[in-house]
Amino acid sequence: MDEIKKEFRSGFVAIIGSPNVGKSTLLNSILKQRISIVTPKAQTTRDKIIGILTQDNYQIVFVDTPGIIKPKYLLQDVMMTYSTSAARDADITLYMVDAKDIQNEIINSEKMFPMKMRPVSNQKLFLIINKIDLLKKEDVLLLIQKLKDVFNWDEIVPISAIKKYNLDELIKGIVKYLPIHPAYYGEEQVSDKTEKFFVSEIIRENIFQLYSDEIPYSTTVVTTEFKERKSKKFYISAEIFVERTSQKGIIIGKNGAKLKILGERSRIQIEGFLQHAVFLELFVKVREQWRDNKDWLNRLGYSRE
Repeated sequence: MDEIKKEFRSGFVAIIGSPNVGKSTLLNSILKQRISIVTPKAQTTRDKIIGILTQDNYQIVFVDTPGIIKPKYLLQDVMMTYSTSAARDADITLYMVDAKDIQNEIINSEKMFPMKMRPVSNQKLFLIINKIDLLKKEDVLLLIQKLKDVFNWDEIVPISAIKKYNLDELIKGIVKYLPIHPAYYGEEQVSDKTEKFFVSEIIRENIFQLYSDEIPYSTTVVTTEFKERKSKKFYISAEIFVERTSQKGIIIGKNGAKLKILGERSRIQIEGFLQHAVFLELFVKVREQWRDNKDWLNRLGYSRE
């Protein structure tokens, strides 16, 4: 028994890459539950999202991160510090690319993997080629050949996150490089985030799905109250912050119709997540230019790392 305990492996694995390459889908597929929100729109993920996979002889602490971009406002600058710190602190970094998007690009190491994201000391670096189900097998092989000399990868793993193809091989590769170390989290724990956080994320995911243009990017959600009432329902109150009065009107809609749809969709999903009946109340508030206001970002939980 002592020998088995000595061989237990545990470590942190950062998932980084450009927006919409499938980072959050990969995490959800590995954990077999929705930890990170997923939408077709870029830059859905704003925080570092920890997802924990624990088995008899290992624990992998995955860290999902915002897509790597050139920041246009302070919030995005803060988001990039999350990606940078995750890559800096990880035992293993999974750098993910979209097979279809990168197939015909001219590749160089700096364009593909910015210097500040590169591993240090004895960190391991995997290239994860996602969405290979969209390519022919021979094209996948050509792509691997094309990318293998771009950087000194420790492993190159082709996968399909959405179809769960080759994920077992990815896990085996990760475990091979994990340090011998006790588990960082309890064996039943799947994330370090609170229920309040996940409620806010579910509402924000629905905002991304229901609204277009700049609205989802100008919006954030804070769950302010979460308690059980005498009716045995959870009472949840959440505030939706936007940057302009006109955006508030769009969120609410004519006679409150859009907000009602948002609330109903979110409530159903929150009930599924919590496995409990919910009474959800939403409030829309204006905080002008909150994305570029350091004080407001700190209040809303977005702090540089």
